[in-house]
Amino acid sequence: MTDAFLPARSTSDGLAEHASRLVGALVATFVLLGACWTVEVANYADEGALSNHYGIQAHNTDSLWHIFTAPFLHAGLDHIMANSVPLAIFGFLAALRGVSRFLAVSLIIMVASGLGVWFLSASGTVTVGASGLIFGYFGYLLARGFVEHRLFDIVVAVLIAVAYGTMIFGALPGQPGISWQAHLFGLIGGILAAWFTRRRSAA
Repeated sequence: MTDAFLPARSTSDGLAEHASRLVGALVATFVLLGACWTVEVANYADEGALSNHYGIQAHNTDSLWHIFTAPFLHAGLDHIMANSVPLAIFGFLAALRGVSRFLAVSLIIMVASGLGVWFLSASGTVTVGASGLIFGYFGYLLARGFVEHRLFDIVVAVLIAVAYGTMIFGALPGQPGISWQAHLFGLIGGILAAWFTRRRSAA
């Protein structure tokens, strides 16, 4: 067996890659927020009908696929405004490792959060909102620092923990009108996403 030598990348190549990822993260964040706001404007104009039709209806097998639509719906303008800033911050940071990985991470979080809501919420309830994604990106950013072992990811994880660590209490039961199920399972989904999308060591 012989050693393989790969050509070293130039500084300009590294800067171009970082710039590309930065632009990709900005575009992904803009698209995500734009989709949420566009849907909510339509929902608001229809007096919340979209939430009732496409929110997660607990234990209703016909609406199980709504785990993919509910994150883009909100229970009013106050709801989406409260979610927009953390969604933009966490979403942007999560997307810095590449748009394709960001899409995979988002999908894992949606499935984990949505299934948690669908199984554990009270029958007859309808759940909407991007908070599952927010908690998922939060968990992903924290866990990424541990599984990637990159200095940037570790620094981001520490800063997120210091600035937003109290968010963890939102994943506990007991707050009326708040879906702790979406928060808790979104958080779990984010941690799983960090593991499943981590870099594989070269053989």
